[in-house]
Amino acid sequence: RICVITLAEAHPLLQSGKTIKNINYQISANCSRLQNKVSGKSKRGAQFLTELAPLCRITSSDGEEYTIYSCIRGRLIEVNENILSNPALLQEKPSTEGYIAVVLPKFEESKSVTQGLLTQKEYEAVLLKRRSSAS
Repeated sequence: RICVITLAEAHPLLQSGKTIKNINYQISANCSRLQNKVSGKSKRGAQFLTELAPLCRITSSDGEEYTIYSCIRGRLIEVNENILSNPALLQEKPSTEGYIAVVLPKFEESKSVTQGLLTQKEYEAVLLKRRSSAS
């Protein structure tokens, strides 16, 4: 039932040979994802995220900034602080140690959330279509 947020294989940071200069979980002056303190079985204190809630901002060596969004409604269980000291994990191991955050959708919404996700084959078909329309 938990969702691990990672960079998609097709994300520009993983495609273009860019290097990551900085990862910032400070979303606004009053909101830092690093301040998220979760406790207990009911995950008290977890920040609630909507689909459009920013999780972090990643700056590449060429100065381009990418905002990574939650894309899912739920409670922020944890952010990966390891990528702050070792940003290369995002590119070297994006689907394991280089994850961005863990989000727990509401129990009653979790089934509809998972049914709305693409399978690996569907995702690859979308990427293929996107590439062919761009060229």
